[in-house]
Amino acid sequence: QVKLVESGGGMVQAGGSLRLVCAASGRTFSSYALGWFRQAPGKEREFVAALSRSGLSTGYADSVKGRFTISRDNAKNTLYLQMNSLKPEDTAVYYCAATSSTYTSRSYGDYDYWGQGTQVTVSS
Repeated sequence: QVKLVESGGGMVQAGGSLRLVCAASGRTFSSYALGWFRQAPGKEREFVAALSRSGLSTGYADSVKGRFTISRDNAKNTLYLQMNSLKPEDTAVYYCAATSSTYTSRSYGDYDYWGQGTQVTVSS
């Protein structure tokens, strides 16, 4: 079992940067593929980025490709999301998630564990 706790959210102006951090508990962190999702008010939770167990395979939503970078440090049981060139439409609660699936996944239903979320607000 894995417990996930996000941090690093906040308020930033358009064009700015934030780095989200997801700290995981448990000794089997490296056996999970990981992902970031977000949910804006009145909208469904949507896929942002995913990362394989090794960290060698990644996937991004078209809306964040080239601006966001997902990474992990298995030695520190930590997942990151570096967000650059932020836009007002990136405003949402961001969630990290873990799946025991072998492959990266863009599907909300494939993830077994979720953090509580961290708010990101981008002002214009």
